[in-house]
Amino acid sequence: MAEMVTYLPISSPFIRFAGRYVDEAFGVAAGYNFFVLEVMLVPMEVVACNLIIHYWSDMIPTGGMIAMILVIYGFINLFAVKWYGESEFWLALGKVILAIGLILYTFVTMLGGNPLQDRFGFRYWRDPGAFAEVYSTGSLGRFLGFMVCLVQASYTISGPDYVSMAAGEAENPRVVMPRAYNKVFGRLTAFFVLGSLAVGINVPYNSREISDAINNGEPGAAASPYVIAMNRLRIGVLPDIVNALIFSAAFSAGNSYVYCASRSLYGLALEGRAPRIFTRCMRNGVPVYCVIVVLLISLISFLQVSNGTATVLKWFISIITASQLINFSVIAFTYTRFKKACDAQGLSRDRLPYKGIWQPFLAWYALSGCLTMALLNGFAVFIHGNWQITSFFFSYTMIGVFPLLYFGWKVLKGTKIVKAEDVDLKKDLEEVEEYSRDFVPSPPGYVYPTRYSA
Repeated sequence: MAEMVTYLPISSPFIRFAGRYVDEAFGVAAGYNFFVLEVMLVPMEVVACNLIIHYWSDMIPTGGMIAMILVIYGFINLFAVKWYGESEFWLALGKVILAIGLILYTFVTMLGGNPLQDRFGFRYWRDPGAFAEVYSTGSLGRFLGFMVCLVQASYTISGPDYVSMAAGEAENPRVVMPRAYNKVFGRLTAFFVLGSLAVGINVPYNSREISDAINNGEPGAAASPYVIAMNRLRIGVLPDIVNALIFSAAFSAGNSYVYCASRSLYGLALEGRAPRIFTRCMRNGVPVYCVIVVLLISLISFLQVSNGTATVLKWFISIITASQLINFSVIAFTYTRFKKACDAQGLSRDRLPYKGIWQPFLAWYALSGCLTMALLNGFAVFIHGNWQITSFFFSYTMIGVFPLLYFGWKVLKGTKIVKAEDVDLKKDLEEVEEYSRDFVPSPPGYVYPTRYSA
């Protein structure tokens, strides 16, 4: 991804590259898959917000809280969009502080820095142990438990794709983007690895509270393993602060996904791949019908009213995981076509602003790994006694929809796979090179106000 984007930093790059380097129909399928990914994240965050808010009180009905959150999202994205960048900056800062704070909390408390002076260390790695048995016993049960965790981890792999979306608007992208990719990879790896380690230190896998959260959707302390650990250690006030920060993070994420999903649909409409009505904007530049469609789709969060929080969250996570894995598969395969085009047209990768290592082997590895995990996303439903039609539907729908979109558009428009020697590697390149050649850094006093510009 970094190699392609730094060579040609344009908006929504991996979607447009899929159409340019592979096949127009492939780009259409990639665009709609990304839209589904973004739009399904909205109701998931709404459900998560509703779960967290019940830590303090059950007085607000589930349906009422969902409606309230969606109305606020609608107001922000339709009428207060000029404050979007500023608010997301501070909320994102809060997420980083929360992540670092919880890792430091774990380190301090595990060494005895808690009201009980309990120096618990890695106790839960010994009792009940590091590997849970799932669906079976013995080695098979532990392997299936590992597979469950691996599928859940697939849900979290995001970051470089979102960085890429800003390539066309970044200042001096050929210099800035490589650093951004390296930093995102390093920071996300550190946060995910250390965060997972911290959760395993704070609570055992057989915790009753965790089980109630996963299986029954219990609110309150069950919303966070850190809060469970704080309550066990009789730490006051801090659980309320942590849950409040987690709520703000979930709310902020949902608001961001409304913005990203609406702009994804808007981009598809501008390129003639969605109905033209979605190109209509308000005076402030907001694609009003795109926002409305995203909010209407988000009404499926009301499934929580009749099916329970845990069940609905599992459904959303399943379809999001499948879409996300397909998205990364698209990126990996597109890169293999980009490299093949470079080789066919004599463009040396040594001349590119950024050159990835071990390519195209890592791209093929990523493609095979993501496709394998996408097929294993709902493997649990095939285990005897676990069949659920809704779980199967949410886990595998996008795997069926993607080829339907690809072949449907291919038949409708008569598109063809682009040969390596015919790939247009020069389109938009002259403007990018001219910009990079004539770029003059903006004075620091001028850069900051640009976050207020519409």
